[in-house]
Amino acid sequence: MAHEKTRMNVVKHPKLTFFCELDATPLQTLFDGDTLITQLRSLDASVSMGLRDLSEERAEVVQRLNTARVPMVAWLLLPEEQGYWFNLDNASHAIARYETFKTWSAEYGLHWEGIGLDIEPNIREIGRLAAGEWTLLPQIILRLFDAGRYHVARARYTALVKRIRADGYRVDSYHIPFVIDERKVGSTLLQRLFGLIDMSVDREVLMLYSSFMRPRGHGILWSYAPVAQSIAVGSTGGGVTVAGADQVSPLTWDELTRDLLLAQRWSDDIHIFSLEGAVREGYLARLCNFDWTQPISPPLAEFQQTEHFRRGLRAVLWASAHPGVVLAGVAGILWLASCLKRRHKTP
Repeated sequence: MAHEKTRMNVVKHPKLTFFCELDATPLQTLFDGDTLITQLRSLDASVSMGLRDLSEERAEVVQRLNTARVPMVAWLLLPEEQGYWFNLDNASHAIARYETFKTWSAEYGLHWEGIGLDIEPNIREIGRLAAGEWTLLPQIILRLFDAGRYHVARARYTALVKRIRADGYRVDSYHIPFVIDERKVGSTLLQRLFGLIDMSVDREVLMLYSSFMRPRGHGILWSYAPVAQSIAVGSTGGGVTVAGADQVSPLTWDELTRDLLLAQRWSDDIHIFSLEGAVREGYLARLCNFDWTQPISPPLAEFQQTEHFRRGLRAVLWASAHPGVVLAGVAGILWLASCLKRRHKTP
């Protein structure tokens, strides 16, 4: 059957990492008591903590998790006025944030298994577009003609990754899946347009959140999963609120079960967004007794639709990366058509 070349040795208990994106006060409330830490230990799970602040209250929670030997990833974030996620326009803020993070971690003696770099568009621009502020579009389109912006920012982020590694940390990146299609054809069009950066890291996590792509989300997951080092499923709820954007209903337990089983067919490294949502919906306790051996049918119809879309997308991206070849091809076709027309008119 098409697309059934899955891993030969299916891991019954994949490595789980939960994203957690809370402010300090609700974070302390989430970890009040020992139940949640006990569940994380039972799952042998890691936590990628979104550092929305570098406060004493947050440090106290990390210290508890360190003491309990729950592996921690520092998911670096910026203030919303600086874009929140990392992108082409805030490299200087990202570098400064990492340095501030190191000082904070050293002050409180915090231990991290790795550093997570979340590569997404500017959160304020997403909010403005979601609110219908189309006057922003000309500014965004002009970025396509500013190749220097892309190369300078990519060099700065590459240097940041090198610095993080030199400090002894593993570097993770959290990516929108379309970057895979750009990489395949050697394009940077979407990156320049939306402010993304495709850079080499130690573990690339593709954000394959089916809740945001209903009803074909699980087909998109199945399409991109084979090339993902780690697969992120979700959302179970929670996360930052984007002004002007409609809120998406969290995954039901059946939807989460489906996505986890599909992801496990391709990877033994799975991220779940988010921890707070999974706790609120009662999913974390159910995951402690989850049967990873239960059968799951691939979403072949949705997968085929996604594959057709991706082929078209790659064609457009390839053309954007090879304009000379495209123009030469068009010129050749016009010349041939002209020759045939003249030949047809010759008695």
